[in-house]
Amino acid sequence: MITRRGFLRLIGGSFLSMLSLGAYAVGIEPMLLTHVKRYSLTPPHWPAGLKLRVVALADIHACRPWMTPERIASLAAEANALQPDLIVLLGDYIAGMRLVTDQVTESEWASALSGLMAPLGVLSILGNHDWWHDHAAQRAGAGPTVARGALEGVGITVQENDAIRLEKDGHGFWVAGLADQLALRPGVEWGRTGFKGLDDLDGTLAKVSDSAPVILLAHEPDIFPKVPSRVSLTLSGHTHGGQVRLFGYSPVVPSRFGNRYAYGHVVEQDRNLIISGGLGFSIMPVRFGMRPEILQIDLG
Repeated sequence: MITRRGFLRLIGGSFLSMLSLGAYAVGIEPMLLTHVKRYSLTPPHWPAGLKLRVVALADIHACRPWMTPERIASLAAEANALQPDLIVLLGDYIAGMRLVTDQVTESEWASALSGLMAPLGVLSILGNHDWWHDHAAQRAGAGPTVARGALEGVGITVQENDAIRLEKDGHGFWVAGLADQLALRPGVEWGRTGFKGLDDLDGTLAKVSDSAPVILLAHEPDIFPKVPSRVSLTLSGHTHGGQVRLFGYSPVVPSRFGNRYAYGHVVEQDRNLIISGGLGFSIMPVRFGMRPEILQIDLG
């Protein structure tokens, strides 16, 4: 039978353990050296002679003290060191929470990202927070957003329902980017009762004018059930892997599909989706079991 002293020791030990775990999740894991998550796959119908390395960064959420311009610049250098053929940015550059010591302006984070370099270029899409925190765009119900202007100002192409054809070693392929699926948020001030997406999957893929493979960039992975097998690979962010992930399970996932599209490589009906765990965080500055990561994807 446990004594009173033993019970108090148990309670005290449990409290200290919880305090230590909380300190780790807030102060240590979010600031750990970035993990490079590597995937190697040959999607269906991928040309035999096309070997392509794509490096992806997602959900930067620039803010102080967590994601400063200096840290973003170091992430760009890490991405370059992976020797990618192509770099893609999967949206959410703007901070997604109020628990910060200071904001990082659009010009600051865009300047830090301007150091990204790859032979086939740097392509980007926008995320929900890049829209939600742009009040002029919310009032108008349309862009261009400040985030788009910041990226284009440093020479980074932004794809919103657009597709571009690239070529490597004599083989062509397409990169298609969707506008955000949650771009316009509800609010009395702009007369909307629900979220409205600006994505146009059919219209975007209609711009693909030949049979070359397609890589689709979609900030939220929830579009995936609608993506046709014509698309070789879909890349998404948004979920942050739930920010807390234990034994392959995330208790909270910002997706209507829950853990189905929380994180990692998903194959459904011979179609491939990779969801990044991202780099920053939103709502709360907590990461546990989900280190900040850069994706390295080797295709072919």
